[in-house]
Formats: sequence, structure tokens, C-alpha cells
Amino acid sequence: MRIVFIIFLLLGIFGCGSDEGNEPEIADKQVRPKNIEQYNLVPEGLKDYYPHNIYFNIGAAIEPQSLDNIREVTFIKRHFNSLTAENVMKWSSLQPTEGNFNWANADKIVNFAQENGMKVRGHTLVWHNQAPNWIFLDNGVTASKTLVLQRMRKHITEVMTRYKGKVYAWDVVNEAISDNFNDFYRTDSKWQNICGEDFILEAFRTARQVDPNAKLFYNDYAETNATKRDKIFTLLKKLKDENLVDGMGLQGHWNVDAPSNELIIAAFDKYKSLGIELHITELDVSVYPSSSDVQSSYTQELADKQMIAYARFFKLFRSYKSNITNVTFWGLADNKTWLDNHPVIGRKNYPFLFDTSFNPKKAYFAIIDF
Repeated sequence: MRIVFIIFLLLGIFGCGSDEGNEPEIADKQVRPKNIEQYNLVPEGLKDYYPHNIYFNIGAAIEPQSLDNIREVTFIKRHFNSLTAENVMKWSSLQPTEGNFNWANADKIVNFAQENGMKVRGHTLVWHNQAPNWIFLDNGVTASKTLVLQRMRKHITEVMTRYKGKVYAWDVVNEAISDNFNDFYRTDSKWQNICGEDFILEAFRTARQVDPNAKLFYNDYAETNATKRDKIFTLLKKLKDENLVDGMGLQGHWNVDAPSNELIIAAFDKYKSLGIELHITELDVSVYPSSSDVQSSYTQELADKQMIAYARFFKLFRSYKSNITNVTFWGLADNKTWLDNHPVIGRKNYPFLFDTSFNPKKAYFAIIDF
């Protein structure tokens, strides 16, 4: 019975009533593998089935340690043409103490990308997390708005100047919008509490001035939630009215059950109405729809559910190929993911297209077979 149900779902994803016929034909110069044996016989990777001139760049968030591992380097080169630093471009990594910058790890990722013809998304210039406390203090007491904004402008200037012409897009401000219905901006942000909305506007103004050629993004999660979506849109419009934003970064921390097609489409349509690009910036598809779900092994049932979810999401991405210019996964494979400790500490997750041994899963074959 379960097999029949899955077949019907797959028919709904790949055929019946779909608009797949509107997708451009791509000459199959390579075999599209159907299983791991065929996968091992072809050199092409995920990026090759989504050529950027027709669809979008395919990216991954990595740590510099991956570049010391031959297997991971080979894997990265095969599948991705865009990289994001998962942590080492965040403020606490780049400037842990005032005026003292640690460039080595971020440089390592940027240099690797340049050597291999890959693009780099910068993540992130201003965020309420992983921001050292010194930013907000002055001789042990809360710093003034003037001082905090001055420090912010200096940080943005230093970072963007160093990577000018090397980082093509920046998540300028990350996660400033509140999840709470009654609040517009986050109330747990020192940036917001000291500077108000001005920290967002000034961050984008500084970024635009430092590198006019860089694409500037606002980045957030729960971006398809109707209430939060409308608040994000209001902020984006304010930024767009000053020509300060080029795109919306939808993080895409989704799961095998949600969000629905309707919510995704409504979000895409809302954001793109401003004439801005869309990036899926931190994609992973959790096998747990709820934080109350207990630990599970990666069963065939979960593999099938994840396959269906990934196929559904990528069908939508392809249908918005005129607006989406980058899809980035928040990691490489199931061996390492932040979801192993969030929202439930120690609950093993399996959110990617590749298993803990970097072998492709059913979901991988589903999203290249279209």
C-alpha cells in the first residue's frame, strides 16, 4: 500500500498537472544516473544538471577544514560552483576583538573558490548571534548608538574591501525580523535594542558604498510563514526604495512535510514582485517535522519521504528559474550538519542529498531526473 501511495505522489510531482513542459530542453551530453552504480561511472555532479545559464548556481556552505580533506575537495569540485563560509566570515570569527582581524580561514575558502572557478556568497556581515560583546560595550557599560554604528560601518568596510571582486553577493543583515506576531523586529537583538532600525539601513548603505558591484541580500528563516513573510517584504521594500537591496535570501531550513507548495509560491511571488533576485541560501530538509519527534534511523520510509520533498522543492525552484539565481545547501553530506544539535541536541539528522559516507541518496537521483 505504501509503495502505491509513493507512486501516486511521484506522478503528482513529475507529471500530472505539472508545468514541467515549460522547462527548457537540455541536451543530455551526459548520462543521468539512476542509481549509485551509474553515479560512479559519470564525472558530472549536481551543478551539471542545473547549468547556471538556464537555472541557477548550486552551492554549499563549508568549513575550511573540508579543504584539507581530499575526498571532500573532490566532492565539492564535482557538485558545486558556489561556496559559502558556514562560520568563518561571521563577525566573531573575523574580528573577535576590536581591530584584530583573523583572515586566514575566510581567505582559504575564497582562494579555493577562485582557483576552481566558483562563486562566493559572503555570510554574514551583521547578525545578532556570533557577534562579540565588545561591539556593544564602552568601558563596561552599554555603548552609544553612535559608537555601535561606527564600529559596524568600520567592520563592513574592512571585510568588503578585502573581498571586493571576490565575493559577488553578501548577506548584509541576517535574521532581523521577529518570529513573534506582535513584534516587527527581534527584541533579543542588541543591534535593535541600541540602534533600532537604523542598524539595518546603515549596514546596507555602507555595503552599497563600499562595493557597488556586489549583490546585497537580506537573509532570514521561516521566510514562507505568511506573517513573517509580510514583515520581511515591508523591510525589503524600504531597502529597495533606497536602491539598497538586490535580493532576498530564503534560508530554506525545511523538512519532509513543510512548507507547502502554496506557502513557497506565495513567498516567491511576494518577494520577486519587488524586482529582486531570490537565493535559497541554507537549504536542508530535515527528516523530523517536529522538535518532539524522537530519534530515528534513516529508514527506507524516511528516504522515500525525503526524496518526495526534495523533488517537490526543486520542481518549484526550476519553475522560478527566472528569479532564483542560487541554491545553496547548508552543508555537504549527512556526516555533519548543524541539525544534529538543533532544535534537539544529539538527535541525528539526515537532511542532505548525500549520506554519511558521501554516497548519493534517493533524493539526489530524484532532483536530477527531470
